[in-house]
Amino acid sequence: MLKDVMRKKLREQGNRVTAQREAILKIFEEVGDHLGAEDVYQLLLRRRRRISKATVYRTLELLTSMGLLRRLEPNEGVYRYELAESSSNHHHAICTSCGTIMNIDLKDLENSIQQAAESIGFNMTNYSVVIYGLCPSCQKKINAETEMISSK
Repeated sequence: MLKDVMRKKLREQGNRVTAQREAILKIFEEVGDHLGAEDVYQLLLRRRRRISKATVYRTLELLTSMGLLRRLEPNEGVYRYELAESSSNHHHAICTSCGTIMNIDLKDLENSIQQAAESIGFNMTNYSVVIYGLCPSCQKKINAETEMISSK
């Protein structure tokens, strides 16, 4: 179904439907979210798809501009992509140390956000929450390093 949406949007915007564009979108459908351009490129190579890195980058930007992908920036200058689900608010916790991105569920917060928007006369159509901090793995590393320093 997503492939049909992509084809329709590409044609509406005067762009061609190519095998490379379809293959990249298929990666997100099958593998999942939070993929960088290099991740997508490597997955395509493993599938024996001949495609240049430049084509991967251009296609990710095109699919983002079309609203099929959403671009995340966990670290300055490093982008990750996920399928855009316009019907749902999608939230993330991003590790500032390693760049890991985790989805978080904030359904209980939605009413408060809606009320806050209405209190200033704002008609909210969508929202996104990003929490920055340290993932469990990085916390363990820091704690282990701190313990080693303390025990000396």
